[in-house]
Amino acid sequence: MAKFPIFSCNFPLIFLLSSFYFLTVQPISSSLLKSLNNNPNFDSEIALFGDAEPVDAGSYVNITRPSVSSSGLLLRQKPFKFLDANLSSPTSFSTEFTFSMTPGSGDGLLLVLAPKDFGSTFSGKGPFGLNGENRFLGIEFDTEMNGNVNDLNANHIGVDVGSFVSLTVGNVSSLNLELNSGEKLKSWIDYVASSKRLEIRLSKLGEPRPYNPITAYGIDLLGMWKNEDVYVGISSSNSNGNSSQISSVYSWSFRLRNIPNSMHSLPVNPRGYLDEHGEHLSVHKRRVCPLTVLAGMIFVTGCGALVAFVVLFLWAIIISRHTVFPAEFPVKPVEFRYEKINVVVEKDADSVKKQSI
Repeated sequence: MAKFPIFSCNFPLIFLLSSFYFLTVQPISSSLLKSLNNNPNFDSEIALFGDAEPVDAGSYVNITRPSVSSSGLLLRQKPFKFLDANLSSPTSFSTEFTFSMTPGSGDGLLLVLAPKDFGSTFSGKGPFGLNGENRFLGIEFDTEMNGNVNDLNANHIGVDVGSFVSLTVGNVSSLNLELNSGEKLKSWIDYVASSKRLEIRLSKLGEPRPYNPITAYGIDLLGMWKNEDVYVGISSSNSNGNSSQISSVYSWSFRLRNIPNSMHSLPVNPRGYLDEHGEHLSVHKRRVCPLTVLAGMIFVTGCGALVAFVVLFLWAIIISRHTVFPAEFPVKPVEFRYEKINVVVEKDADSVKKQSI
């Protein structure tokens, strides 16, 4: 009989411990996802894990907090396949997102693709919270210098496959940008399956999409994962002891594309093709530069003048060949001889006789 009162007294404590375990272990969903669903800058399939939380009524997401060992993840819960039986060619993808990182040291930001639901096993430990994951493709926006993993400097973009040793690196300083300045930046990441090429672009928010990528890498993702389900997410962490960096994401869209082989060399645009539902995506209008218009007008005028000159020149040649000029003869003096002639007229009744003497 004594056990029953003890159980009754400990029931609130057990309930609180269970609630705490549920909130710390399970991904942030329900209420937080509802606030993101109201934001058109994010896809509806995105879930939040770890320290990731919406800020300012869901207008953007802070992935990390300004504290040591903070980590978070934005995960697209709908997987895709690079080998889809419903498509005529391997799947390509394009993604674009807007982000910022506050000054200070930190692991930075990572766009990651992996052939499993790593959100359900997200531990928050290790770089970018991906402790133990070795079958991934990562595009890191790194703000920490580590020569052991081929870091160029503390302001670079690297491509990682299966480890955080970067296979190729792009220097962000060459663009006069700084990843952890707190300024909003925008990145475009495109993969074309037919050419097996991954391209990464970066610019300030509000500037047009760069024509040339900051770095590119050749990789066969179809050969890596074939028909496995692939998940994609954006992760960040503060794994070293002095980290206090806040990584924020203000928009993120991810689109699957099916590009014919003849188009693999064209620049890719995540809003210029059909999405995975077969719906047409809007195309951003390019800004018209006045200098470009002026240069075009000068070029057209010059071409017109050149064509007119050539036509007149040919016409002059043709006319000169068919013109007949009158022959000219030299004028020489001519001598004339004058003689005196006398005429006598004799009249008679029968005739008139003329005689010359």
